[in-house]
Amino acid sequence: MNQLILIALLAFAVYTGVNQYRASPNPAVAEARAQQSISSDAAFASAYKSRASHLHIGGQGTVVKLLPDDNNGSRHQKFIVRLNSGMTLLLAHNIDLAPRVASLNEGDSVNFYGQYEWNQKGGVMHWTHADPNGLRAAGWIEHKGQKYQ
Repeated sequence: MNQLILIALLAFAVYTGVNQYRASPNPAVAEARAQQSISSDAAFASAYKSRASHLHIGGQGTVVKLLPDDNNGSRHQKFIVRLNSGMTLLLAHNIDLAPRVASLNEGDSVNFYGQYEWNQKGGVMHWTHADPNGLRAAGWIEHKGQKYQ
């Protein structure tokens, strides 16, 4: 039963598309987008609770900590985001395959889509870029209106 709920939440999150979170002057649209964010947060919470991995999920969060780049093997820009639910995720963005997210600061809002991997601290989002082999859904990070993929 829990797996069915997780699948339904993940399907909804992917279906609604995170790139719709841009600010809107229309209050009804803003409310709908807030509900989508809650749904994405629920998908992450469910994935964390069930210790799921290899899930393609999108979300929105606020950068709470910038970390040093990981330069071992493929280079990754790393930072931690906090979702509206309070859950935190590590984003590991491959900067050998995609451009670095420019001018990123703590307190900035980012939208993202990638592959979620469970860990005890909340999880890691990676594959936030196009797959050079075309075997996975293309991930991305959006910051200040620019999409990095």
